[in-house]
Amino acid sequence: MRFLLAALFALVAPIAVAQPAAAPAAAPNFELGKHYFAIEPAQPTSSGNKIEVLEVFMYTCHHCYDLEPYLEKWKATKANDVAYSGFPAAWNGGAEAFARAFYAAEVLGILEKSHEPLFKAIHKDKTPFQSMDTVAQWYTQFGVTKEAFLSAAQSFAVNSKITRSQQMVPRWGVTGTPSVIVNGKYRFDVSSAGGHANVGPLIDFLVAKERAAKGT
Repeated sequence: MRFLLAALFALVAPIAVAQPAAAPAAAPNFELGKHYFAIEPAQPTSSGNKIEVLEVFMYTCHHCYDLEPYLEKWKATKANDVAYSGFPAAWNGGAEAFARAFYAAEVLGILEKSHEPLFKAIHKDKTPFQSMDTVAQWYTQFGVTKEAFLSAAQSFAVNSKITRSQQMVPRWGVTGTPSVIVNGKYRFDVSSAGGHANVGPLIDFLVAKERAAKGT
């Protein structure tokens, strides 16, 4: 699978949701239909008994890159009954290429150490990723071969995850990135939350709603 990712970035970028600078209120009063939205019908999760929190993102989305430090701060304090994961959108060729990179890194056990560096390579270092070959070559710094990475990117496991992404993102009603999905029931983005710094508190607010609904 080869495509010119640099050219496809132009197709991906318009989907990104413009986000305001972080300027949250001290104690936000989050409202349904304003700060967050119900997903109807609610969608199944894959987190077992834990409350699932997903960030729908694209590596090429600079708003997603801007959100990373706020998510990292929230993840450092998340409760044990919450399961968090990134969820790459794969709604066109450029997005799918990097979604495959995410899942290939996951399959190969190098996702945790490569995730933030890939964001940095794209948005800060301006690394010219022109094809999946160049993406795979970049990942060799994490101890995998180019051939192993390309094989993983086209594996049955990764194909299945790409298919799931293409199915679930529209079911959640996501039209831009980054968007956050809480337990298959609620959706919001940075703009609706009222700024980057409100993302963590809004996640916690919705997690608390889910705990109350479960009686835990």
